[in-house]
Amino acid sequence: MRPRKRRKVSIVGAGNVGATTAQKIVENGLADVVILDVREGMAQGKALDILESGPLLGFDTRIVGSGNYETIEGSSVVVVTAGFSRKPGMSREDLLHKNGDIMIEVAEKIRKHAPDSVVIMVTNPMDLMAYILWKVTGFPRERVIGMGGALDSSRFAYFVSEVTNTSVSNIQTMVMGGHGDDMVPLLEFSTIAGVSLKKALDPEVLQNLVARTRDGGGEIVRLMKDSSAYFAPAAAIYSMIESILHDRHRVIPSSVYLEGEYGVKGVFSGVPVQIGNIGLEKIVLLPLSTEEEEAFHRSTESIRQGIRTIDRLFPDLGRS
Repeated sequence: MRPRKRRKVSIVGAGNVGATTAQKIVENGLADVVILDVREGMAQGKALDILESGPLLGFDTRIVGSGNYETIEGSSVVVVTAGFSRKPGMSREDLLHKNGDIMIEVAEKIRKHAPDSVVIMVTNPMDLMAYILWKVTGFPRERVIGMGGALDSSRFAYFVSEVTNTSVSNIQTMVMGGHGDDMVPLLEFSTIAGVSLKKALDPEVLQNLVARTRDGGGEIVRLMKDSSAYFAPAAAIYSMIESILHDRHRVIPSSVYLEGEYGVKGVFSGVPVQIGNIGLEKIVLLPLSTEEEEAFHRSTESIRQGIRTIDRLFPDLGRS
């Protein structure tokens, strides 16, 4: 009997987020990993470094570093972390143009070498990069998912646990909308031991927690000065991959292409998503309050403005 091969996850981009995600995957024996980077030796060096920890931690999963997209062939999941971060003096449109150029190339390579994969988009601006990749690959919306809501919800949960001195295992949080300043924490559907945060916390405390969640990434950048978050983003990515490979059907807030859900069509935005081995299985429709619905529509309109810029900058993305 031939031994069954482990499944394969490929990560495009060997920066801190990509490398930490790769480390989590192999240490937990979830899948074999390819980590790919255009910088010569970067992915190979990080892969070797992780492999050398195997005898100490007891894992036999494999990781390969590469600069060749052919190595992603056969991947069940491809995670995209490659791209530039916004530098001082760089406008949002400058960043969109730079990372858009990268994403078009990445999407073409994924379409060619991993045509059956589920793609998790991480590169910022995440909702817009997911849109570009979806357009260029021609993949169904089920197989292009943006990571953002999982991270934002995790940050929100930690901040609640810190303020209330409650175990994070007792806290469930839900965040919708764009991955940025316009995110929409759902306070009725965010709970401590089943009690909504609206009932459990003072309104002023709750609003401070919401504001801190919206600024979660910025807070870390200000503290680290020359870097950005990567441990929590990697954990969020891992949770999504695990639900895909193990067909867990977990509900994880994620950015997906909306086709009328929540009254929105034609944009990627964060919503509660059930994730299994096909990627997006279904979008969970929650009864939003009027205030939450209005905030969500404002957030998606901001994303739609970004899509208009994409369509102007890149008029030939391939999907009508």
